[in-house]
Amino acid sequence: MRVMKWSMIALAVSAGTTQFAMASSQDDAKGFIEDSTLTSKTRMLYMNRDYRNGAGNISKNGEAGGHPYKSGYREDWGLSELLNYESGFTQGTIGVGVDAFAMGTVRLDGGAGRQGNGLFATKSDGSPEDTQSKIGGAVKFRLSDTVLKYGNQFVASPVFSTDDSRLLPEVATGTLITSKEIKGLELTAGRFTGISSQTGMFHDSLHLPSANIAGATYQFTDNFVGGVAASDVDDYFKKQYVNLNYTLPIAESQALNFDFNGYRTSSQGKELAGDVDNKIWSLAAAYSLGAHKFTLAHQRSTGDSGYYYGVDGGGTIFLANSVQYSDFNGKDERSWQARYDLNMASYGVPGLSFMTRYVTGDNISTTDGEGKEHEFNFESKYVMQEGPAKDLSFRLRSAIYRTTSNYGVDTNDVRVIVEYPLNIL
Repeated sequence: MRVMKWSMIALAVSAGTTQFAMASSQDDAKGFIEDSTLTSKTRMLYMNRDYRNGAGNISKNGEAGGHPYKSGYREDWGLSELLNYESGFTQGTIGVGVDAFAMGTVRLDGGAGRQGNGLFATKSDGSPEDTQSKIGGAVKFRLSDTVLKYGNQFVASPVFSTDDSRLLPEVATGTLITSKEIKGLELTAGRFTGISSQTGMFHDSLHLPSANIAGATYQFTDNFVGGVAASDVDDYFKKQYVNLNYTLPIAESQALNFDFNGYRTSSQGKELAGDVDNKIWSLAAAYSLGAHKFTLAHQRSTGDSGYYYGVDGGGTIFLANSVQYSDFNGKDERSWQARYDLNMASYGVPGLSFMTRYVTGDNISTTDGEGKEHEFNFESKYVMQEGPAKDLSFRLRSAIYRTTSNYGVDTNDVRVIVEYPLNIL
């Protein structure tokens, strides 16, 4: 993996002189205002988790009974708004621009006895916040096809990724350089000194010391792409990642896709995440036939610990079996997935889709023997195709999760998501 990474960088350096002589994105800059965009995204999320064997919110405080909680039910309902402004770049050799956002949430339902699904922060009395808000921005510079951005931003690197699975996304603070000087090759490098959680409105609610990241993605052919990435999270761990994705066209409406993802993580410094020593990989094969797609995947974890992430962003797990509730990333775990997708556009209902999958994992090393887990997911989604509410989407997600040993907690997870993106400018 390291050889591949550096060979890509060497390729970029050797070809740089010819590429800079060609037309670049900065040559086509229209101006700071002329190329500006302003978008909004309104999201309503209802979420409940029904814990089946002992987890919950309200403690029995020493009362008799088999479980330590009176209630195992968590329920939250809220509304969020995200305004995102992206300026264009000024004209000239080096373009200058800014990005800015403003976002906030309103709690529609969910009290102290039921909250806890990660939609709202908690007050000192244990009740959820009624409203929350956050603003931020970044300055950006562009030379040719290379962009440097400093400030608050959303990041989607396999080794440092801000999560957007609740009402508001996580926000990282730092510097990111993205270079596309060579056709088909994208190089990234960055340093981040803070990351706020989805409910943490201040600069660094996840307590990130610092994270240095680098990555490269290369489009070898129209059907084959590969990528590598690495991170160094101070006093936590070092992490390396590799991805290979190949699509084999079979006929006009048939294709076979293979997607491989792998991580290696080793703790360092103060080992604030504990003694992390893990290798984990997944391989998924997906067969598309018109409106149908059938996927089989296998994932395997080895080492002295399970896969660890979180301080480097809640989305930093680019693996096939990271699904709605579980990530199937326990110590020594082996897991398998079967999935089916249906796109109803072929049957005269464009915008309507369904998905169902089953994932099962075993061989998990726990304190009381082998752990096992399995999860069944069902999802349906409809996106408005035209009219004033074009792109308005309705999504239902359901998960039934069961486990053995002391590895986890049996859970039923239901989410209803309504989302409306709008281009204002």
